[in-house]
Amino acid sequence: MQVSDLDLIGFGRLLSWLDENGISSGPLSDVEQLSGGTQNILVRFTRGGRSYVLRRPPRYKRDTSDEAMRREAAVLAGLAGSDVPHPRLVGLCTDQDVLGCVFLVMEGVSGFTATTSVPEPVASSAALQRAMGLSMVDALAALGRVDPAGAGLSGLGRPEGWLERQVPRWRAQLESYQTLRGWPGPDLPGLDDVADWLDANRPARWRPGLVHGDFHLGNVMFDPATGTVSAVVDWELATQGDPLLDLGHLLASWPDPDEPRKRGAAVPLPGLPGRDELVARYAEGSDRDLAHVDWYHVLACFRLGIILEGTHARARAGKAPRDIGERLHLTAQALFEGALRVIGGPTRPTGR
Repeated sequence: MQVSDLDLIGFGRLLSWLDENGISSGPLSDVEQLSGGTQNILVRFTRGGRSYVLRRPPRYKRDTSDEAMRREAAVLAGLAGSDVPHPRLVGLCTDQDVLGCVFLVMEGVSGFTATTSVPEPVASSAALQRAMGLSMVDALAALGRVDPAGAGLSGLGRPEGWLERQVPRWRAQLESYQTLRGWPGPDLPGLDDVADWLDANRPARWRPGLVHGDFHLGNVMFDPATGTVSAVVDWELATQGDPLLDLGHLLASWPDPDEPRKRGAAVPLPGLPGRDELVARYAEGSDRDLAHVDWYHVLACFRLGIILEGTHARARAGKAPRDIGERLHLTAQALFEGALRVIGGPTRPTGR
């Protein structure tokens, strides 16, 4: 995030909105931009002795940016009272005269995000690092147990046919980047082979639930004393679908010391559990069928790689920071190479 992003926050108008909605009182203090995000702008501030985080779309809004803010607010409201660690929603502003966009305000969460910093004692403790990984899986299992209807989220997304729509939906997303001038087109290893394998090996049965949609170390805050998850953040891609996709995302994005292009932790964390232990832990907290976990791993590589390539395309068009676009392009390529390793060669059905 650039320092100049603070000029997008009209603090006088924000104060008026906070007053109108009864969100503490007095001046704002300790205002700071939070680093680590690439898709939206996060600003932490204190008011009335309480910490808050404002989340708004990026400087160059996408067509879906405002709807994404509404979606995130709805999901945070729906998760209230659940076992899923999340920031408490304080308010949603849909009046674009305030800041020029839809934005939301959340309660501040104490903790660290491992992609930007890892404090002591976690940085030196294998036991606390292991707790980080297992706690992330526990949070996922808890999300998979949430009943969307009971959480007031039955209208979120379209679960019918969700699994069948995934490959064509993300291929169409990739094709849409052609409208961004300056993007040279997809340079993603094995794009067609991965897509064909996913279509040929799609599970025949699955059970809908809530999906975070972008679950990795960068979207989780940890308690520095225990290594456990304080909150899962960034819910703008949440929907109804197959929660096993989130497990696939965790596996696809898990730090790999042999793959520097993949987004990992700010410092090496050798105590993190391996992928097999993550899957075993998920099985302890879920009754979902994990027979096709490799399929969800590959789908996550495919989907996340295409999402990240979108930032690369916007960067080439001058609508996102160039350095971030290039970094995420390399990560997208690494994800597709990871998918190819999982499928183990040419496209071939393995049966259902």
